[in-house]
Amino acid sequence: MNDQNKINEWNGKFAGATPIEVIKHFLKEFGDKIALSTSLGLEDQVLTHMIQSINPQAKIFTLDTGRLFPETYDLIDRTTRKYKINIQVFFPDQSEVEQMVAEKGINLFYDSIENRKQCCNIRKLRPLSRALNNLDAWITGLRSDQSVTRNDLKMFEWDELNGLIKINPLINWSEQDVWDYINEHNVPYNPLHKKGFASIGCQPCTRAITEGEDIREGRWWWENPDTKECGLHQK
Repeated sequence: MNDQNKINEWNGKFAGATPIEVIKHFLKEFGDKIALSTSLGLEDQVLTHMIQSINPQAKIFTLDTGRLFPETYDLIDRTTRKYKINIQVFFPDQSEVEQMVAEKGINLFYDSIENRKQCCNIRKLRPLSRALNNLDAWITGLRSDQSVTRNDLKMFEWDELNGLIKINPLINWSEQDVWDYINEHNVPYNPLHKKGFASIGCQPCTRAITEGEDIREGRWWWENPDTKECGLHQK
């Protein structure tokens, strides 16, 4: 149920709380009805470190679109081994992918925003829906300064699309805050981040950025900034 009053209350109550305080409270609050969705990005790696320090059995999942970088697959392995945790991997439906590629080509996403969103829907949104099934809340690594599409997000949101609560513990952190935590706690991260890749998704849709470019310029660079979301994070 969309309890906006409860969400508003939490946004006030936990306004000054640290991310780990928020995580500790809501892992206990929701029990096995909450999970971290990780794309293995810097923020998600920070959250994985925090969560495993509180409860190594807490649910963590990721989406394998079939088009990820080799470095991302390696990071999944390194992370699970380091923390001795299980990251559940959700895949897209094979028949849906095959039909899409047969009809529109292997790299259809370059041809139009419509095609790109169709690809994201099949490879990301539908697997996400399965991953969130039977959950009451999910944790994400969103930060408000990541892009123009995220600067009005709050720590607690109602996810209308998926029908559950979204918790963004790092919403007020800066990129420097993230790097400071990673360096202090020796958190494993994708080596592509040191090669100019600020945001890492599917290999064909991700590129390195140059100094001064916005952090999201490396994703779907052929589109306008206000369309650069795959649909995973909508209110």
